[in-house]
Amino acid sequence: MKIDSSLMFEPSKVRVMAPQLEEAGFDGAYTFEGQSDPFIAVAAAAMTTRKMELMTSVAIAFARNPMNLAYLGNDLQNLSGGRFILGLGTQIKAHIERRFSMPWSRPAARMRELVQAVRAIWDCWDKGEKLDFEGEFYRHTLMTPMFIPPQSEHPKPPIYIAGVGPLMTEVAGEVGDGFFLHPFATEKSMNELSLAAIGRGLSKAGRAREDFSVAAQVITATGLDDKTLEESVFGARSQIAFYASTPAYLPVLQCHGWDDLHVEAKRLSKEGKWMEMAGLVDDEVLNTIAVVGTPAEVAGRIAERFKGRVERISPVAYAPDVELLAELCREIRAVVKQ
Repeated sequence: MKIDSSLMFEPSKVRVMAPQLEEAGFDGAYTFEGQSDPFIAVAAAAMTTRKMELMTSVAIAFARNPMNLAYLGNDLQNLSGGRFILGLGTQIKAHIERRFSMPWSRPAARMRELVQAVRAIWDCWDKGEKLDFEGEFYRHTLMTPMFIPPQSEHPKPPIYIAGVGPLMTEVAGEVGDGFFLHPFATEKSMNELSLAAIGRGLSKAGRAREDFSVAAQVITATGLDDKTLEESVFGARSQIAFYASTPAYLPVLQCHGWDDLHVEAKRLSKEGKWMEMAGLVDDEVLNTIAVVGTPAEVAGRIAERFKGRVERISPVAYAPDVELLAELCREIRAVVKQ
């Protein structure tokens, strides 16, 4: 099981933090579409690391088009020396239409076609095939030699898809190389919702589970001292409450009969009472969704929940301290090797 960490910073900080994470022993690191472009951050990390895999987790697919993504994937794969993973997610309708001013409809079907279109463009470049992709959402039928990148010594990057709902998760199993398991998940929801849907997608495409990777992110509350741990626990409660207020994540709560938590969290979010929302997350909810404790305790709980079920694990910690992350990485690696 590979161990990843986050690079959720603006690019100038990423170029400093990335080699520190590599030195700490992490197998991979991911950037995020938040206050910066995730592809720029990957480029910054690629130029200051040598062996760590780099991925977007996630880039917003529908804010771009397949041709944009094909060029970005190709360039970052070359820049990183073959260490890039193209991770895509959908965001929600309001952001796609009102923040990015892009079309939204049937997201699972659109994501399937977008991935197929990106691969059709790559096949055109690498195999000399005529570009003739015509779908419901995307049409790519023009590619002249002037715009074909030089042949690369590296294969095209894997494409991972993030999702929560069953349709998008099935699409990941059908057309993706991997799946990003959302940190708002429990062992029960992972098994009953996510892994089951991936299995259906793989079956639809006639693919084997061994040819697919699941990258799990898990909310992690830990610290090297009591004060840091306490602050991290509050951060985890707040993050869980935020996710609980969002209708898209309700199925995770429903797995445990926690529908009322969603109702209350949504009410407080609409009233702007963000600080009060953390109080809704009791210890049962906290420890079912997050992993909590010292780095050694967290490592044991991660292994218990994920070992044998996923190929990559990323502890989403709330204290971006390299010493803490390095200790966490060492503890997880020691446990998963047992």
